Amino acid sequence: STLKIILPVGISFYTFQSMSYTIDVYRGHVKATRNLIDFSSFVTLFPQLVAGPIVRYCDVAQQMTHRTVNVHLFASGVVRFVLGLGKKVLIANTVAQASSKIFALPAHELTTPLAWIGIVCYTIQIYFDFSGYSDMAIGLGRMFGFEFIENFNFPYIARSIQEFWRRWHISLSTWFRDYLYIPLGGSRKSEGRTYFNLITVFFLCGLWHGASWTFVTWGLYHGLFLVMERTGLGRLLKRMPNTVQHVYTLLVVMTGWLIFASESLTRFMLFFKALLGFAPSHMPLFTQEYFSADIRAAILYGILFSTPIFPWIQRKAADIAAIKGAAIAFDVLKVVGLALIILLSATSLSAGTLNPFIYFRF
Repeated sequence: STLKIILPVGISFYTFQSMSYTIDVYRGHVKATRNLIDFSSFVTLFPQLVAGPIVRYCDVAQQMTHRTVNVHLFASGVVRFVLGLGKKVLIANTVAQASSKIFALPAHELTTPLAWIGIVCYTIQIYFDFSGYSDMAIGLGRMFGFEFIENFNFPYIARSIQEFWRRWHISLSTWFRDYLYIPLGGSRKSEGRTYFNLITVFFLCGLWHGASWTFVTWGLYHGLFLVMERTGLGRLLKRMPNTVQHVYTLLVVMTGWLIFASESLTRFMLFFKALLGFAPSHMPLFTQEYFSADIRAAILYGILFSTPIFPWIQRKAADIAAIKGAAIAFDVLKVVGLALIILLSATSLSAGTLNPFIYFRF
């Protein structure tokens, strides 16, 4: 029988936080705290305990003892929390209805259109699931006077895998950079050593997500593309149109998510062949079950809000409201919009619809 190992929820996040504290104290970057309650509060900081962002002691050391709580910061936290809730419940959960069913299909029922719907939905799901939780954690932190680092910066607009990792799960990628990649030598030594460091870091990044060959392969896969971009692929990409760079990055990332989501490498190969048009089945299973109006709308909003269009709209609307003296009307409109997100999210949750949380197990 397979050995079942039960681990505490969020262990990887607070383990990394404890390690960063120990390493920073050893390096002399921060002073060791003599207050057990302060240290325990840092390790078990509940807003981000389950799924990040990974908070370093040096970032919140002053805030643990001296922080400001005011109406403006609290209101900002509420707004951020509600937006994160909408991301998670209204977009991630909705597309998960399609991705979870398609990934669970028997091999003989998988078609090429279904494979593409599945991977597009999963790509949207994992971003809005995790970034939504990060937004909620940052919002909760602000309500209590804490300012956590940003964890995502529109990663799907990246034009290379290097840029993608500067935008995706920023707290994790910077943790590996500062505590593993740079101590290994970073890019300060020979090219061969740099490539070895990259592969090592992403091997461990994959292993951090779980002791499975799919996670290890996913990490090595991203490490390989980072090495390729440093050996010449990156220079080639820069000479190509921006659209080509975006398409390349999205295809590489989506293929990586397929490895990440597959229960085995055999299942990944079957699904990957279906994406290329070599599906085991050619039956027209393009049904409402996998592509309903709700799912289509969530895909559309997911694609739209994966770009910086929402912050741009906010800035433009605020500028127009200020010029025309309609600031109060703009604020009322924001409150109505947030109330609508809360209402729709509560309705969805109370209806008992699918509510998976991808990063809950890491």
